[in-house]
Amino acid sequence: MTDAEEQALRALLVQLSEEHRDLDMAIAAMADSGVRDQLILTRLKKRKLQLKDQIARIEDALLPDIIA
Repeated sequence: MTDAEEQALRALLVQLSEEHRDLDMAIAAMADSGVRDQLILTRLKKRKLQLKDQIARIEDALLPDIIA
């Protein structure tokens, strides 16, 4: 992996992490305010899970394989 590719992945990782955090706050705010629109909550939670999976894949790509 080149330095440019690694920097691009790290930038994407930051962006996805921010979006994940924002979704977490939005879900918590909806729960606190008493909004019970299950369709919206389900969509937000699904997107949050997709982001978590993407973040995990990028982190795995950035970590070198160390065989002990």
